Amino acid sequence: MNKRWSVRDKADEHEVNALAAALNIDAVLSSLLINRGIKDYEAAKLFFRPDERHLHDPFLMKDMEKAVERIETAIAAGEKILIYGDYDVDGTTAVSLVYSFFKKYYDKLEYYIPDRYLEGYGISTISIDYAEKNDFKLIIALDCGIKSVDKIAYANTKGIDYIIGDHHLPGAELPEAVAVLDPKRVDCEYPYKELSGCGIGFKLIQAYAEKNDIPFEEVTQYLDLVCISIACDIVHITGENRVLAHLGLQKINTNPSMGVKTLMDVAGRGNCYTISDVVFLLGPRINAAGRIDDAKHAVELLIASNETTAKEKSELINVRNTERKGHDLSITDEALSIIDNNEELIGRKSTVVFNENWHKGVIGIVASRLTEKYYRPTIVLTRSNGHVAGSARSVLGYDLYEALCGCSDLLIQFGGHKYAAGLTMHPENVDAFINRFEEVVSSTIKPEQLIQQIQIDAELRLSQVEPKFFRILNQFAPFGPENMAPVFLSKNVYVSGSAGLVGGNHLKMTVIQEGSAGFEAIAFNHGEYLSKIKKDVPFDICYAIEENVWKERRTIQLNIKGIRFSD
Repeated sequence: MNKRWSVRDKADEHEVNALAAALNIDAVLSSLLINRGIKDYEAAKLFFRPDERHLHDPFLMKDMEKAVERIETAIAAGEKILIYGDYDVDGTTAVSLVYSFFKKYYDKLEYYIPDRYLEGYGISTISIDYAEKNDFKLIIALDCGIKSVDKIAYANTKGIDYIIGDHHLPGAELPEAVAVLDPKRVDCEYPYKELSGCGIGFKLIQAYAEKNDIPFEEVTQYLDLVCISIACDIVHITGENRVLAHLGLQKINTNPSMGVKTLMDVAGRGNCYTISDVVFLLGPRINAAGRIDDAKHAVELLIASNETTAKEKSELINVRNTERKGHDLSITDEALSIIDNNEELIGRKSTVVFNENWHKGVIGIVASRLTEKYYRPTIVLTRSNGHVAGSARSVLGYDLYEALCGCSDLLIQFGGHKYAAGLTMHPENVDAFINRFEEVVSSTIKPEQLIQQIQIDAELRLSQVEPKFFRILNQFAPFGPENMAPVFLSKNVYVSGSAGLVGGNHLKMTVIQEGSAGFEAIAFNHGEYLSKIKKDVPFDICYAIEENVWKERRTIQLNIKGIRFSD
């Protein structure tokens, strides 16, 4: 698939040169900083040296004082407390963090993860009835609950109090809980708005520890869980999240908790994890517990203090992840076949596919794969509990949630955000929904939004990539949304020696530019360019710069995202 190359507008030259001089760095690195909003020496120092001293006061969050006081009251009165959270990575890490912390100081404590299929997302009536039956007086809900106005009202009739710790956008009305911790509340003045659900849990235990003279080390020992949540929930890696992710990665790579360590072992990788490794190696395994089986297994792993238990749970989760991959691949193949054998579907500006036998736990992954393949708003539907459930994914710049609003009369419910959403409908509405969604997308999407874009940060000469440049570039990590790994453009490069294929369709070569040394390069899924790349033919590349480690040998490698010839 051809992709648009879009080069970011250049930063102000005077600002670039001034910052480059102040920091004694290459102007290209200075421009990267300015494009991230970092314009002076002090801001750069904070960016390059994330430190726990840069974490915000948790009591700046609206209702934090109320939340801590209600927990103190519950503990003093001997009340039973239930820690409740969603079944995905963010929810299970949040529950594991808050449960593990309070379990050290109080034993009338349990956790609850809703069943993805029986209870669905968010606070469920089933869980409130469970709490009443088992005499829980306080529930701490994490990574969910901000829109559960009716459920909290129901719980209030049962004499059950809620503390809500959520990071999703609130609706017009807040639930009548004892405390609602959410930086996205319009009346919350907390200085950082993009915390994960587990991040909210971290701020809660930070506040409790501060109020009760518990050493900060008792809080920071859970930073590996916070980092995993930040990476896998795709929240911004800026500000406080960047500090938490940086410190959490250090813990993952030096002293992970028992559960995280055994999960790393079954993933077949030691330390030296990046955010990307967390996303692709740890996240899918934790998620697989709830997709295929029961997300409680993920919590049991992450709270484990016994090595035998941790190994058992990590191996079980690894098996579930293998099963998840099998469902994922087979359903993706079936969905591709449906589209490729239907001329009408191929010609559409949206993709909606339905098979009542597909596994609900993996349709989100399949929707992502179809979006990568056809690059258009995509929904995958299957049968679930008498209804049809769907998972939706969008393309850069297109508001999927708004498109679903245009189909709301055909849906039982839907929720999500600009790029990902979930929905349910009555089976008889499927055909009408498929046509309506196509009508809405066709009338609102711009033609350029249907062509995948490579965002290029700056043009670079390969001769600029020397050890100091690379060392400073590495300090831009951890990378993620709003702080992505920089992509560079180099024009008129040549292949040195010969190019070849590895792993089937991956192009491997050494590239040079006039005045530069040769750089090893890998271009994943670019095998079709092999016949065109010849020793004397210049071409342009856009790429990220990475460190490649192979048998203790460390080299700089260009990860090529796109290749373009002058013709």
